Amino acid sequence: MTNEELIMERLDRIEAQIAPLAESARGLKELRDDMMVIAHPATQVLIKELQDVESSFQLQDLMKLTKQTLRNIKNITFALEQLESFIDLATTAEPLLRTAVPQAIRYLDDLEKRGVFRIMGATLDIRAKIAAAYTPEDIDKIGDGIVAFLGLAQKIADPQSVAFMEKFAEIPSKLDLTVSKDCGPWGLFSACSDPEVKKGIGVIMELTKAMGKLKANGNGVASVEQQEGAKPQEET
Repeated sequence: MTNEELIMERLDRIEAQIAPLAESARGLKELRDDMMVIAHPATQVLIKELQDVESSFQLQDLMKLTKQTLRNIKNITFALEQLESFIDLATTAEPLLRTAVPQAIRYLDDLEKRGVFRIMGATLDIRAKIAAAYTPEDIDKIGDGIVAFLGLAQKIADPQSVAFMEKFAEIPSKLDLTVSKDCGPWGLFSACSDPEVKKGIGVIMELTKAMGKLKANGNGVASVEQQEGAKPQEET
């Protein structure tokens, strides 16, 4: 084999080795051309957007943020774990909330229709007016009075007291004052023969006996003046 043949053979081998590299270079060139078509508008948009933060952004700030992030890796990890737990809780509670929230909305809407919120607002206004008109000492005295009235209301709530007041309240509706006549001593004496009058006088007598206890402070215990007045009689 002559030298020319050897040279041609080597050139063929070199050409065979270079062909893939040339093909790769051609592909990279095509990729670069395609990327330039896309990258050029994106670069223009990025430059335009960054102009808005050019005066506020400093490279030192980016470095400071990076250092701060590296220092708080544990805190960030903990926050992400807590966020994951919160997401799990929200996922678990979601079915319950789907039923509870509409019920709560309906309940609040019912309260609104019944005027509960308006009453609460009016109550707050009343409290403001009371606070403006009375001192805390006055409120304490009023509270003591309210407690006393509650005790009185408890006594009035007794079934016998309620029955008595109901019957007493029925009396005006049964009266006809247009038929009433003037009555003197003799008329009163003759009226005593009426059974209804006798019953009425009996009721008045029982009420009079009960009202007599008022002089004994309403509890059957004589007052201090009565006890002091009774001592000289006991000594005599």
